[in-house]
Amino acid sequence: MDGRARDEVLLTPLECASRIGLTIRALRLYEQQGLISPRRTAKQWRLHGRDEIARLNEILALKSLGLSLREISKLLRGHSTDLEQTLALQREALADTKSRAERGLRVIEALRAKIRNGAVASIDDLMRLAKETKMTDPAKDTVAWRRYEQMRPRTEVAINKALYDDYVGAYEFVNGPLAVVSQRDGQLLYRIIGQSDLEIYPESETEFFMKILPVQLTFIRDEDGAVRSLIHHQNGSESRVVRTDFDYVRASEQELHRRIKEKTPQAESEAALLRVLGELVRRQPNLDRMSEGLSVLVEEQKDFVQAELEKAGALTSLSFKGVSQEGHDIYEAEFERTTMEWGLFLTPRGNIEALYFRSVLV
Repeated sequence: MDGRARDEVLLTPLECASRIGLTIRALRLYEQQGLISPRRTAKQWRLHGRDEIARLNEILALKSLGLSLREISKLLRGHSTDLEQTLALQREALADTKSRAERGLRVIEALRAKIRNGAVASIDDLMRLAKETKMTDPAKDTVAWRRYEQMRPRTEVAINKALYDDYVGAYEFVNGPLAVVSQRDGQLLYRIIGQSDLEIYPESETEFFMKILPVQLTFIRDEDGAVRSLIHHQNGSESRVVRTDFDYVRASEQELHRRIKEKTPQAESEAALLRVLGELVRRQPNLDRMSEGLSVLVEEQKDFVQAELEKAGALTSLSFKGVSQEGHDIYEAEFERTTMEWGLFLTPRGNIEALYFRSVLV
């Protein structure tokens, strides 16, 4: 017996429930669902140890996102507790709650000051108050648990590789990039245009995953059995990707390689960057003009980005500097009080697929 086993504290159901803030009935229900497996004494009394407490934290974190017990059971069945992922999920939920509370307090104080000065609260004031003091956001909760699920370990299974022929082809994201599924030497490969081929591994006949990135693909068969679309799962988003003409994708990829080689910007990239900078300053980014994955990140980080732009001051000049190896157009943005490098990449439809910035030391 190792030291950890000797030192472990075991709790009765009553002690466990009272210290965590649950009921004994809840513990029994979780046990019936197969979510926890407390050990038994010789007299069949239940004892809860570290593993059960860790799993209870995982259950409570998912319940806080609005998942039903049935959904949690399906999500966790067959998986051991990943404490690091549980902590990340809890941290994200608490950080989001803190951010919402701080925004709500700022709105309340501003409105109180307005009323003390004799002004009347407008309809816009009251609508903003209702929005910013609402402490639940189902959309963000959905993103959080999807991200959690996508980060879980996956198990490769053996399938008939003749099925790979059904999946090979060119695809296009709605509001997003282009992608290619191919096969080579018995491997099924997937790439976003401008990136490298990455092998995807089956966890069922239609569900695949990457081993080096938390990305999964689900191929969708129509009523006639043909695969005409897939779902790309990444970073909390689930993006619909439909088949498209391969020549169109190949021409787009060739144009990308030409731009990288010749350091030529995309035709609309400067105008798109100026537009999105203005939207971010107003904290009103047009998410419909972005890929789904990028829109999730921008929505999460818009407060931070706006604060950085406010510190930078007004934009005084914008100059093109080149094209990265990934195809991002790179611009140097001069502001009143700082200099930043901004990079972006537009899809063939003109939507923003990638966007980043960093400070430049001068």
